[in-house]
Amino acid sequence: MLLSVADVVAMPVVRAGQPEVVGGGSLDRPVRWVHVSELSDVAELLVGRELILTTGQALTHGDAATVEYLKSLAAAGVSGLVVELGTYVSELPPLVADTADELGLPVIALHKIVRFVEVTEAVHRVIVADQYAELEFARTVHETFSALSVRRASLTEIVKTAATMLDASVVLEDLTHRVLALTARHAATSAILEHWETTSRLLPDSDATVCPVGPHTQRWGRLILRSHRVPTARARMVLERAAQTLTLHRMIERDRFGLHRQAQTGLIDDMINGRVGDERDALAVAATLGLARRARYVPLAIDIAAVNESDPVARQRRTAAVLDAATHGVALGKATALTAPEHGDRVNLILAVNRSADLDEALTTVCTGIAAEVRRVAGVERVVIGVGADSESLLDTARELAQAAHIAEVALSLETSVRRAFYRSGDVRLRGLLSLIRDEPGVQRFAETELSALLRHDIRHATDLTRTLRQFLDLAGNKTELAKRLNISRPTLYDRLARIERILDVDLDDGETRTSLHTALLIRDLAAPADTR
Repeated sequence: MLLSVADVVAMPVVRAGQPEVVGGGSLDRPVRWVHVSELSDVAELLVGRELILTTGQALTHGDAATVEYLKSLAAAGVSGLVVELGTYVSELPPLVADTADELGLPVIALHKIVRFVEVTEAVHRVIVADQYAELEFARTVHETFSALSVRRASLTEIVKTAATMLDASVVLEDLTHRVLALTARHAATSAILEHWETTSRLLPDSDATVCPVGPHTQRWGRLILRSHRVPTARARMVLERAAQTLTLHRMIERDRFGLHRQAQTGLIDDMINGRVGDERDALAVAATLGLARRARYVPLAIDIAAVNESDPVARQRRTAAVLDAATHGVALGKATALTAPEHGDRVNLILAVNRSADLDEALTTVCTGIAAEVRRVAGVERVVIGVGADSESLLDTARELAQAAHIAEVALSLETSVRRAFYRSGDVRLRGLLSLIRDEPGVQRFAETELSALLRHDIRHATDLTRTLRQFLDLAGNKTELAKRLNISRPTLYDRLARIERILDVDLDDGETRTSLHTALLIRDLAAPADTR
């Protein structure tokens, strides 16, 4: 930032000359350079914003020449004139003050002799240091945002970097004034976003705190600086480089999820991982992304069984299609939600339900619509929706998404012909408990101990006694029904069951034995891919 005339006058080397402001008004004019000259036509050598130091020789040629001299300096854009009294003029006449006031040209008289070389050195030292600092800042900005571009940083990280550099709040919005990313500095997020749309619409693109984002003919958003403390030149530099990085990010990501969806995903991730810890801030950001306020929030997780897809691009497109379908299903149910894709084909949602509505009815309507839309996605064979505990706290609901995901995962493993709109924890029973502990070595050893002999027998003799045991236990030991299901005679069935008892050295009429074997089979189901069960 350039020094002003007032800054120069305040320097010790100038203060030693006992400066007096003779005329010209404000001393806020910026000083680009200091020039020493006694020439009356020095204006021809100037380019503007210089501070002229003189002993006043040009003021000794009469009133008309004095006025012409001052006018030529003002016309050249000089920042001010400093006259050292004593050598050529003992004092400045009223004419100088009147002309300076008329021209708005600051004129300062020095009542004591000073060394002009010391003044120029002091001023130029500061100017050069400032210029070097600006160059260093520009280099840092360039390198930082170039690095973000190379590693494909997220929208949130790009905006956060700009806010950190400027130590001020920065907001990224789309063309409908929905907030896509925000980093707050020296203010609460909720305070910044209060009446955001109204505030934003009143800021034209030409405002110094606004920087359009996107190619010139395809603008898709704006970066907005919410501070007037930052030097305009630096702010503009950072905002423009951030905007360029965001534009490149959009070009790279154009075949992936839309920016609005990425913003929702980012908010959910921030809430889960504690980066957003204030309920009001979370609600404020969520509201700008379309989630209803003053509602009950319900965590949902959508899991699908689908045709195996080895092509990662095709898998990504299917996930995008599932996410689109889920969003459309929410809209059909006249509800609002935040959505986020997770690993695989899973989609997490935070659903807003009217507090006065019957929760189960609302969930049934929305979940039925979601499932119907997702089933239309190519390759999807089955859809389940897990529901966690509802809450009026958005942050608490976000933390319950893990439980909803667990319920959906377990529900997908249930082999049932009954189509349910959604599953809660009570609907997954023992399989849900086993799913939580299936990776424990002790649990795995238990299943192996119970079943390993029978599994080895099936492998060696190409039999399928494990399947017979599974269906026997599923039917609670009903041998008549089992014979019908397997389409074999009862003596044949009795022979198979007897062989199972001999191989495992168990009594299948014993209740505890059945429970142990059934539990072992459930553990195996949860640990093994569907085509190996």
